[in-house]
Amino acid sequence: MLADRESLLKAHKISNEEYERALRILGREPNFTELGVIGAMWSEHCSYKSSKKYLRAFPTEAEWVAQGPGENAGAIDIGGGYAAVFKMESHNHPSFIEPYQGAATGVGGILRDIFTMGARPVANLNSLRFGDITDKGAIGELHRRLLRGVSAGIGGYGNCVGVAMLGGETIFDESYNGNILVNAFTLGIVKKDRIFYGRSEGVGNLAIYVGSKTGRDGLGGAVMASDGFEDNAKTKRPTVQVGDPFTEKLLMEACLELFETDYIVGIQDMGAAGLASSSFEMASRGGGGMRLYLDKVPTRETKMTPYELMLSESQERMLICAKKGREEEVVKLFGKYELDAAVIGEVTDTGRMELFWRGELAGDLPVGLVVDSAPVLDRPVKRPAYLDEIAAFDDAEGASLPSSTDALTTLLSCPEIADKRFIYEQYDSTIGASSITKIGESDAGLIYVRENNKALALSVDCNPRFCYIDPRLGAAAAVAEAGRNVAMSGATPLAITDCLNFGNPENPEVMWQFKEACEGIKEACAKLKTPVVSGNVSLYNESAGKSIFPTPAIAAVGVLDDPKKALTAAFKKIGSPVYLLGETRGEFGGSLYMKIFAKKTAGKAPKLDLGAERLLWDGVINANQQGLLLAAHDVSVGGIAAATAIMALRGELGFEGMVTLSDERDLFCESFSRAIVEVAVEKKEAFEGLIAQSGLNYEQIGKVTEDNLIINGVSLSGSKMRSLYFDSFAALMEQ
Repeated sequence: MLADRESLLKAHKISNEEYERALRILGREPNFTELGVIGAMWSEHCSYKSSKKYLRAFPTEAEWVAQGPGENAGAIDIGGGYAAVFKMESHNHPSFIEPYQGAATGVGGILRDIFTMGARPVANLNSLRFGDITDKGAIGELHRRLLRGVSAGIGGYGNCVGVAMLGGETIFDESYNGNILVNAFTLGIVKKDRIFYGRSEGVGNLAIYVGSKTGRDGLGGAVMASDGFEDNAKTKRPTVQVGDPFTEKLLMEACLELFETDYIVGIQDMGAAGLASSSFEMASRGGGGMRLYLDKVPTRETKMTPYELMLSESQERMLICAKKGREEEVVKLFGKYELDAAVIGEVTDTGRMELFWRGELAGDLPVGLVVDSAPVLDRPVKRPAYLDEIAAFDDAEGASLPSSTDALTTLLSCPEIADKRFIYEQYDSTIGASSITKIGESDAGLIYVRENNKALALSVDCNPRFCYIDPRLGAAAAVAEAGRNVAMSGATPLAITDCLNFGNPENPEVMWQFKEACEGIKEACAKLKTPVVSGNVSLYNESAGKSIFPTPAIAAVGVLDDPKKALTAAFKKIGSPVYLLGETRGEFGGSLYMKIFAKKTAGKAPKLDLGAERLLWDGVINANQQGLLLAAHDVSVGGIAAATAIMALRGELGFEGMVTLSDERDLFCESFSRAIVEVAVEKKEAFEGLIAQSGLNYEQIGKVTEDNLIINGVSLSGSKMRSLYFDSFAALMEQ
């Protein structure tokens, strides 16, 4: 019997009910190693026990989906016999505790999820959330330091491995003051008939450990990620993994060479919960069992125990199920790359995971107990009381509203809109020589696929203010905006991956937010025809009992058949007519304008018509295919004024025009499903005919000029705009 059971259960985040469940299935008390495995595998991070109920409803199928949720990553058919493999995951808690290593190992983990599937990683994105970096006191200082560490960690790891960073998003809000978000996305390319899976099959086939040696770093990481932050975050530093990108590069190349052989049955990354998760998940997918000899695991520290060997989250490690008789070739291949490789077990048909240590049985668990019998919770939900209060808020009430020129001046220099080259210049966006655009040039990152002579567009988006005032609509809007950005690049959106960041699931109001957000994603993906092929859930994002804003980050991927038709968001030619597509309705709920000038995240969310959204996508895609467009940019944060200014700034040109609006403030409203496009002068008539036939609302709002911005009474010189937009963020980060 376990001594001090109560403290052990608390340390492993196992409830009394869950422990009793384990006892009933196991028929006895678990030992310390077994308890650790159960705690890690039944954690929120590994089991999705609070979220699985809602995730099951997502649309996951389409004729172009090659692999949906359930494997290391999802995959879509991109033509020519190739597939794009992609996924997004969180590394929130580790990045708050130790920003450089937390962010770096987040990149490393998602890279392994991709090349584990047999795909060569070619592109990264990131989605970041920090607290108030403009604060003059300790909060601002902390979050500027966190941002420096996180961006350096992302760049340091991705650059060394040699995978291009194509873009991302960074948003700042007080709700993240105690809990930042670091979400990492990777996409890879693979032959569609050479996708590998994380499973172990065939009695007698061998379990081979490859990669770095195992240490004590990362112990308890999965359990830590299933807990909130209090004031003792620094004490959790030992749970943060330490990464080595050069070893990762070697491991990636070794695995990709291995995939050209017929030596293996399956392969799994040792991510959260380390050897425990990889072995149990492989055995579960294969429908069998496994016998592991833990004293054969390569180690870099002395006197490691079976508990530590099973739960260490040391980085750059894989577990391979190799065909019997092929083990010498596998070990030799990894030895060529100066990586450890050791046979540590074999596949059985017992349905059990038998753990041996120096000839003695150190653990014996049924695979079904740990994986298939993990609890699925039906947590209470309750609509948050704050929603009624903020819905009735009038953004003009008691607020000192600026002139339109002053408003745009403020918006262009605020951290959310201002150019973030301080961050992205740390990333290599051209490595691999496949990037079509640099970061910020297009609404989506664009990469050339040599294998089939096509391009892929990818974008990650989520506006947490919309999710706070209306979680269902905000999540649907995130799907819409991610897809819209892909469409603005000229590509057709095909699928999404998600990273659902929420607060404490034990709070019924948080679970209501989660439930509603999942409904929004489900509805949007179904109507926009962008199924969910992979994803991640990160809960317990709270500090001192206060949860973050709901943040369901969405990454969309699309295909552009002709890479030469890639669209950017930069104005191209003086005199070109500029059009606004979509309907402007003077909606300010959840807008950046309201937050800055009324100092509140409140109001009623803008209307989201998913039919109109898809109509916008198709209109821009079709116009681009016919060669009618020179540039396209969606209208989102900061409204029409910010969108036109950014297009002018990106193109080093200007704009002059007038938009038909019911109120001058509508320049800054954030109504959905809108875009600004630049049309070639000689194609003006053809463009108007095509858009009119499509049923889209459109209006010519002006033309591209040599310099300066003049729109609806707003007048800013080019030099002033450039200073505000390009210099403000860097100046803030130098404080």
